[in-house]
Order: sequence, then C-alpha cells, then structure tokens
Amino acid sequence: MNVDAVMSSPLITVTPETPIRQAAAIMRENDIGVLPVLDQMQAVGIVTDRDMVICILAGQGNAGDRPVSEAMSSDPISCRESQSIAEAAAMMGDAQVERLLVVDQQARLVGVITVGDIAVNASEILAGQVVGEICEDRGTGERGHGIKLRE
Repeated sequence: MNVDAVMSSPLITVTPETPIRQAAAIMRENDIGVLPVLDQMQAVGIVTDRDMVICILAGQGNAGDRPVSEAMSSDPISCRESQSIAEAAAMMGDAQVERLLVVDQQARLVGVITVGDIAVNASEILAGQVVGEICEDRGTGERGHGIKLRE
C-alpha cells in the first residue's frame, strides 16, 4: 500500500506570517493538529498545535499575534505519494517525527501522512514500531527520554 492511499488531503495551509491565533482557529475549525507552512507555494515549515502552545506559553505579551514562523519547524521532511507506507514509516522513525509532508512526482505538496494515518488505515504494528523509534533516545538507545515513573 502506498502513501497516497492513507494520507490526509486536500491540505489546509498557512503562511509564515499567519498569526498563531489564526492558525489555532483554523486547526480548531477543521479538527486538525498540524498545518504545512507555505511561502510562495513552497513548503518552508510545519506547525503543530503543540508547537503553538509552547510558543505562546513561553512568549511575552500578546503571543497569539506572533507569526507562525516563530513556532514552526523549518525544513520539514517529506516523502513521495508513490512511496510505500513502510518506507514512510521508516523515514518517520529515522527522523523521530510523527508526520511527513507528502509531495507528488513534480515535488508539489499534496498531503500529510501521520503515524495515526498508518495505524488506522494500514498497520497498528507498523505504527507502534514508528512510535517506538520516535521515543528512543538516540544517544543511549533507551526509551523514555529520561522520564522516571514514581511508585
């Protein structure tokens, strides 16, 4: 099964100048947690609901008016719509990310694929492996990023 069979499309996007408050409203209205950031039709970043919350909580003054560019991750990782889901999952695990932008053969942005898309539409086992890779500390090979549970 290929990426195009499970990716989310069509896309809702924002620009780097879009205020965080407006991007959050778009996410709420469309029940989504990620927005590709486009500048002149080129993907320059990706912003998640988590990115925006951290930016706002760490900001001074009226942080909701700050541009998305201050919260987004630059240089997003992408895969081709014709790639297999297993290849996309491997890319997610290697990069320790939960989502990839999807491009067509002409490198035009056509969708987003998430770990959730893989779990719901393809393989819960494969999605679980990706989550395991994401949680692995690359320095030690251990999982949990130093989280300690209390008894």
